[in-house]
Amino acid sequence: MPLRLGCTADDFTGGTDVAAAFRRAGLRTALVFGVPGPDTVLPADCDAAVVALKSRSTPAEQAIADSLGAQRWLWDQGAAQIYFKYCSTFDSTPEGNIGQVTDALLDGAGARVTVHCPASPPNGRTVYQGHLFVHDQLLSDSPLRHHPLNPMTDSSLPRLLSAQTSHGVGLVDWSTVRRGVEAVREALAAHERAGTRHVIVDALTDDDLATVGAAALELPVVAGAAGLAEGLGHACPATAHSTPEPQPLDGRAAVLAGSCSARTLEQIAQFYAAGLPALHLDVLAAAAGRDVAGAALAWYDAQDPALPVLVYASASPEELAAVQDRLGVAAAAAQVEDLLGSLAVRFVDRGVRRLLVAGGETSGAVTTALGIRSVLVGDEADPGVPWTYATTRTGDLALMLKSGNFGAPDLFVRALSEPK
Repeated sequence: MPLRLGCTADDFTGGTDVAAAFRRAGLRTALVFGVPGPDTVLPADCDAAVVALKSRSTPAEQAIADSLGAQRWLWDQGAAQIYFKYCSTFDSTPEGNIGQVTDALLDGAGARVTVHCPASPPNGRTVYQGHLFVHDQLLSDSPLRHHPLNPMTDSSLPRLLSAQTSHGVGLVDWSTVRRGVEAVREALAAHERAGTRHVIVDALTDDDLATVGAAALELPVVAGAAGLAEGLGHACPATAHSTPEPQPLDGRAAVLAGSCSARTLEQIAQFYAAGLPALHLDVLAAAAGRDVAGAALAWYDAQDPALPVLVYASASPEELAAVQDRLGVAAAAAQVEDLLGSLAVRFVDRGVRRLLVAGGETSGAVTTALGIRSVLVGDEADPGVPWTYATTRTGDLALMLKSGNFGAPDLFVRALSEPK
């Protein structure tokens, strides 16, 4: 069965988030990590495929090359439409990569206009008059403005996007969206006739996103966060599936956390409050040559196998700044990724069959270290945080890849309780 929707995502947890959105819309969805090769095979009976890249943080030239490679592979699988998923906080800089990647995908498809909408109402992200809000605050006034790599000090999406493209940027405002699908289509057609290539669309609710998704269903390329992806999915006709749904596995359970987001820090605190075993990794000690990973494995081996464990390099903003001052931003991030990727392999070798990973870059490091290229998406534990299922060299693995800001405070404890 050919794919109905193909998607490139700008990081690994973003890929998980958008794959969960497609699944909520009734599409059987596979998630592929990294640019697929000619031997990459999708699970059977899939309606949608998401290719999770690292185009959020790589140089623009690499992000473009990887995105085009994913686009070509998705076309080969039969996808008629490509969705470019980026973060619901529109994390980017004047140098890229959202505008540059979108332009490359549009050029590749020979398309003249596209929609942008990073709204995700269940997570408090909405767009009004072209401005991005986090709950009742402008993004630039919210705690999420303090992104460690891409600080977001402006909330105007037309202004942010105009700095990354030489093409025109327009707006379809909320009053138009509320008039329905045909009104949005007519507004998009007017922008296309005027030569406007990128069109920001307001959305305050899931119903708004369903309207935008239906209006954008015939566009070759669409861009936004997971909310609009779900709107597109609902606009697609339903398909019956014969392959049974996967279920969480029995076996040891662990969390590996590298995100320093406020929500991940809350989730770590809840794990401690539940009296479960947790260990903080000393990144500076690892950089100085101490065997921090070996000590963590010895600690893991001493824990009760019936209990989930947490190993984390997450830190408060002050602690993170101190580490980055000592090592540099890139070196500090690489140290964390190396540590947690190495530990993931050793944990799975020791029988971990349920693994929760917190943080986009950490998720990329873990899946790469484990050699996982594709997974099938299962049920969500929280919005945008599904279980996925893969096979490693030591057996089947239930894997949850969590964006740093996603999930309820008790997610770590609740998700790793015994399967029902």
